[in-house]
Amino acid sequence: MSEHSPLRLQLVVFALVAASFTNIYLTQPVLPVLQAEFVADTLLVSYTVAAVILGIALSNLPFGVLVDRLPIQPIILIGGIAVAIAGLICATTHNIWLLIGARFVQGLFIPALTTCLAAYLAKSLPIERLNVVMGSYVSATVVGGLGGRLLGGWIHPPLHWRYAFVSAAVLILIATFAALRILPSQPKATTTSLEQPRFLSLLKRWELVRIYLAAAGGFFIFSSVFNYLPFRLAAAPFSFSTELITLLYLVYVMGIFMGPLSGRISNRIGSGYTLMGGTLLLGVSITLTLLPYISAIILGLLGLCAGFFAVHAAAVGSLNRRLTGGQGRANALYVLFYYVGGWIGITASGFAYTQWGWQGVILICLLLLLLPFMAGIGEQRDASR
Repeated sequence: MSEHSPLRLQLVVFALVAASFTNIYLTQPVLPVLQAEFVADTLLVSYTVAAVILGIALSNLPFGVLVDRLPIQPIILIGGIAVAIAGLICATTHNIWLLIGARFVQGLFIPALTTCLAAYLAKSLPIERLNVVMGSYVSATVVGGLGGRLLGGWIHPPLHWRYAFVSAAVLILIATFAALRILPSQPKATTTSLEQPRFLSLLKRWELVRIYLAAAGGFFIFSSVFNYLPFRLAAAPFSFSTELITLLYLVYVMGIFMGPLSGRISNRIGSGYTLMGGTLLLGVSITLTLLPYISAIILGLLGLCAGFFAVHAAAVGSLNRRLTGGQGRANALYVLFYYVGGWIGITASGFAYTQWGWQGVILICLLLLLLPFMAGIGEQRDASR
């Protein structure tokens, strides 16, 4: 590799991960627009987000195994092309079920560009370079999540949401082919350890399972609030335009700061207290969104992002501190629980919103706070022994 390749590697990792995450949330800010265009109910159009998250959850573990057996380049090539083609189908279809199906296909192949890339980097780079490059990876997930929302509901006019899929497809293809050129060759001698724990043995460890449940509960709440927020703000007493609603997603940048900050807080006071504190902040913040004032909504969303990323970062840190081996499989299970939690959240909160409105969404989210809070109690109890 050339002298200037470390920076190029960071940039290509950032571009590929950001472009991948951009595709996940493209339809979230324009759900009311899709509801009107396809003459569909709230729950059905919400599946245009939930289907992606379900696809990611289902294919994450298989791709995690696949990357141990095959070179990264063909995996990324197939993944990038599949996500782009499915995105172009989304841009042209006038059938809501085909839109949902194409979104599901996007979700199935996004781990080829994210989970596989992370596993490949962990095997290919020395630890001092890995930490720097993975910093770019984490920042890219936040930027991509925000970028998708802005692309779908602000950069392109909401009624032109189809062009957002075209733009996202072009971005993913550019990032894919750049990655194929710049990613270093995978070491030939990458034999997997015979001592790698099986997925089932990891799931028999309660101290790990409660962290997985904390991840599921946290993303359940985060996904639910942000997915049904456009309906809340498009209705009275706010009656906001899609562009204005989309701008509120800028609170998501809180994640760029809260991830590293939460790590430092956890080092100082412990993961258990950080999990409990983040959960309490989540509870107060989502309750604020019940108030009919935009100032309360903004404050609540800022607190929601801060609390969620605190819980997420503390849970990941606690998980990896408990592992003496099998980090790849243990983290793959974390991602599985995380996205399944998000999918269940969007689906269950869709029923709640249909039956009881915004209050129903917040009530079900408040109940799910038990998962990260109980995980925090368990972590703190173990740390005190």
